[in-house]
Amino acid sequence: MSMRMDQDLRSLLFVPADAPRRLARATQSGADALVIDLEDSVVWHNKADARAAAAVFLSELAGRDHGPRIFIRINALDSGLADADLDAVMPARPHGIVLPKSRSGMDVQHLAAKLAVQEAENDLPDGSTRILPIVTESGAAIFGLSTYARSSHRLTALAWGAEDLCADIGAEDNRDEHGEWSPPFALVRHLTLFAAAAAGVPAIDTIFADFGDLDGLRHECNRAQADGFAAKLAIHPDQVPLINQHFTPSGETLARAEAIIAAFSAHPDAGVVNIDGRMFDRPHLLRAERILARAARAYQPPPA
Repeated sequence: MSMRMDQDLRSLLFVPADAPRRLARATQSGADALVIDLEDSVVWHNKADARAAAAVFLSELAGRDHGPRIFIRINALDSGLADADLDAVMPARPHGIVLPKSRSGMDVQHLAAKLAVQEAENDLPDGSTRILPIVTESGAAIFGLSTYARSSHRLTALAWGAEDLCADIGAEDNRDEHGEWSPPFALVRHLTLFAAAAAGVPAIDTIFADFGDLDGLRHECNRAQADGFAAKLAIHPDQVPLINQHFTPSGETLARAEAIIAAFSAHPDAGVVNIDGRMFDRPHLLRAERILARAARAYQPPPA
């Protein structure tokens, strides 16, 4: 099963739509994507102004050849606000929509239907707007993780979140005394990896809330990258360089991937190849190809 679009995303930086200074700074952060937030970081009475600000921000970035992709986090489908969010931002052509509090693939399908209408009304290419659901923000959502496979061709990744889940299940905290995820949240994190693999899309690790603790972030990035996450959510521009560093393949990783690909190229009919006394099979080849594809995009020169 091959990964779909956006597997080259490493860092996705959340920015409140109603914070103009933070929006301006975010464009210079180096993040691969910005998530302009209309949901949790925007108070109820400021939702309309936030929508308008998001639309203006998108319009100002329109036509750029470089720079971060822009996602909009709308309000949840059952909030009564999602349609107004889409009406405001879709004419400005966001790259994708972040769907909070998604409960299953059916929510992705519901949003996909709304986006199809919005694209038709705004003369956008059909299917061009991606969907990134946050899939673990309630206890009920955990039982829907298996339903994202084949839910929509718009599905670009699966992200998990811990803060809303903590409130939903009544947990006093989601980390143990050592700063590691407590068992219920570690389980949810692992299930997100499996659900993303089943759906054929990358898995995105959740935020690290203590943005001043770069050593803690470094530890979490190391663990996430080793476990199979392709990217991480960020809440502060200072987190972005470290996240990008950890989710960009190292020179050693690239060399190993190139060696695996070269070995299979030399023996195209082989199911297994021997490199320096270690056996590599076809799944290793697929992973090597993904690593080189991600690296090629990650090492693109910055915009002039």
